[in-house]
Amino acid sequence: MTRWDNQSRYRSGQPLPGTPDLARLDERLAAHGVKRGVPVVVRIFKLESELELWVEKDGRFVRFATYPVCLWSGRLGPKVREGDRQAPEGFYTVAAEQLNPDSRWHRAFNLGFPNAFDRANGRNGSFIMVHGGCSSIGCFAMTNQVVDELWQFVTAALDQGEERVPVHVFPFRMTDRNVAARRGTRWEGFWADLKRGYDLFEARHVPPVVSVCKGRYVFEPGSTETVGRAVEERCPPEVAGN
Repeated sequence: MTRWDNQSRYRSGQPLPGTPDLARLDERLAAHGVKRGVPVVVRIFKLESELELWVEKDGRFVRFATYPVCLWSGRLGPKVREGDRQAPEGFYTVAAEQLNPDSRWHRAFNLGFPNAFDRANGRNGSFIMVHGGCSSIGCFAMTNQVVDELWQFVTAALDQGEERVPVHVFPFRMTDRNVAARRGTRWEGFWADLKRGYDLFEARHVPPVVSVCKGRYVFEPGSTETVGRAVEERCPPEVAGN
């Protein structure tokens, strides 16, 4: 299903394929052996129009659910400027002050675009959200029912002490094959950097520490204690001297 198929189904009142059984949340929690209030991580894949919710369990993160993204706007590649109607790519964090329970799109959380990487590269924009409904001019629209479930996890995690919720946004699933198929494209170098962060999470199931050094994303292995760190301009020692 493409994002346009999803929007068409939404407008006709049909459920989106792949949506978990939202009415049975407590049963799904029990089946995974997890609960609300633990740290969470969100990953979004534009090409596949999917959003993953990962929750902490025994010092690592397990994928709790995959939701269809009803609609995102633009094409593959990062957001560059205000008004380009482009959904971003990169590593973002959501703190309590970025939540909007009374959004015109039901509920919303602001991704914090531009982050330190975007600012270092002269990119600008504002009000880039994950929200309800199924319309987008740069955001990720999830339907009201799905954003309600995401909201429960994000707010509970923040209330229980997770300082910020990481949100990793990728153009596609960053497998070796997918990345190799796009060599020679405009964003090849940028996507190679995103893949380093993607690979660290895939290997460890703990979000990496994400920093910005000399205008590029750099990564260090993370732990449960570093999950809520903001993305900052900082060159780790092994990178600073290069």
